[in-house]
Amino acid sequence: MQMNYEECIRACIECMEACNRCYDACLKENDVKMMVECIRLDRDCADICAFAAKSMQSKSDFASEICSLCAQICEACGNECKKHEQEHCQKCAESCFKCAEICRNMAS
Repeated sequence: MQMNYEECIRACIECMEACNRCYDACLKENDVKMMVECIRLDRDCADICAFAAKSMQSKSDFASEICSLCAQICEACGNECKKHEQEHCQKCAESCFKCAEICRNMAS
């Protein structure tokens, strides 16, 4: 169980960082309006990833439920990011899908 937490915490932190980079890069795109949904999901995803990591570190009784929700949001963010050809979006999508899979396994 503890080993699972370590891997999942690491995936959540990596995903949070990827989402923060993507969010920042999206704001600098010429057509920011096209990136609105990506920006919105980047924020949600970074926040839930940080919260999920914190919940696992503090051994919250709700960690598995939080990780389950985290997986859903990561997947939604990844699906949005993969629609955009920008490298930051593609890297973010990859990180989101990896985190979603690890969180889903953790939560089950």
